[in-house]
Amino acid sequence: MADRSAALRRRVLDGETVYGAFLQLGSPFAAELCGRAGFDWLIVDLEHGAATESGLLASLHAIEGTGAAALVRPQSTERLRIGRALDLGASGIMVPRLETVEEVRQAVSYLRYPPAGIRGVAVLTRGGGFGEVAHADVAAINERIVGIIQIESPTAVDNAAEIAGLDGVDVLFVGPADLSHSLGTPGQFDHPRYLAALEAVVRATERAGRAAGILLRSAADAERHVELGFRFVGLGSDAAFVVDGARSARAASVAVQAARTGS
Repeated sequence: MADRSAALRRRVLDGETVYGAFLQLGSPFAAELCGRAGFDWLIVDLEHGAATESGLLASLHAIEGTGAAALVRPQSTERLRIGRALDLGASGIMVPRLETVEEVRQAVSYLRYPPAGIRGVAVLTRGGGFGEVAHADVAAINERIVGIIQIESPTAVDNAAEIAGLDGVDVLFVGPADLSHSLGTPGQFDHPRYLAALEAVVRATERAGRAAGILLRSAADAERHVELGFRFVGLGSDAAFVVDGARSARAASVAVQAARTGS
């Protein structure tokens, strides 16, 4: 678990493109299936998904049985919510709905043990190695935690360069739905205002040696966004995969029936 976490952060900061997906169904089975599909990372979504903190450990176990790194988007930006996810063994945290440099600086401090941050020290937690990490070595855990900050508003875009420069911020991750709505262009992902915001985020991360991330509804959009400079790419969610598969199967059955009836 520790090696996988450190490896993902190293790949991200080295500029490698990594692919993942969101887990919204709250199902360890779905989490394992997605992990076995070969994604580099998976995010258990406690903000919008069906999962709860009480079921988080099962999903983390399911992911870690595959080759993917297990990340968490907590239900809020509270220190205890972030700390609980890390104590349970999350390899990184995605923090939503932040806009200012000071907000991000505070949130990033929750990801790290003192003196680099204010994460509570509890060496007998799963994320702390169940006591296998000596107090003198606890600070080294800080260096393998992936810090992902969501960019979801015009204010966050304006502050992207400063946010990307903060120590512990590894990824600036665009939430397309929130950002497009905040820009007054809801769902218009080809609107010049939205595209300009994407370009600003990519420029900010490239200058700071960080990665730009984004969640895509369709894998068909991946090539275009990688060309734009995105390196931490979400290719949908377990819920979307179920919906797409179900709709595809149903469309095929309708086509067969139409062919049989000649209609």
